[in-house]
Amino acid sequence: MNIDLWLISIWVIIWILIWYLVAKLYFMIRIKRQRSDAVTRSRNVVLGHVHEKIAPLLPNFPYSYKDLVFLWKWVDYLVLDGLSKGNLREIIFLEVKSGSSQLNKNEQMVRECIHQKRVKYEIWRNSAT
Repeated sequence: MNIDLWLISIWVIIWILIWYLVAKLYFMIRIKRQRSDAVTRSRNVVLGHVHEKIAPLLPNFPYSYKDLVFLWKWVDYLVLDGLSKGNLREIIFLEVKSGSSQLNKNEQMVRECIHQKRVKYEIWRNSAT
């Protein structure tokens, strides 16, 4: 009877160790995939930022570099098309995207606001000075 209890105890310990090792291996693989995914996403974000900065220098960019104002957040550039030559034709809000990247929710809201012509020009003066 003691031998049976001893064998059952050994089997329980063996199974606990096996399940522990399986769980550890599973979580190690899962964490490795998550880290890999995080690195890939981070790399894509960095490359996207670099592309936004160098896009105006590319030969097929449709606007003069001198007519650009870099805004960065939600709209990359304000294009004052023709201003550098003394003939402002139009003002363009330009978002630069690379690959298959899509507009995020904030960028979509900005686009809709512009399309609905809810845009104005204001002057603010600091009256304290």
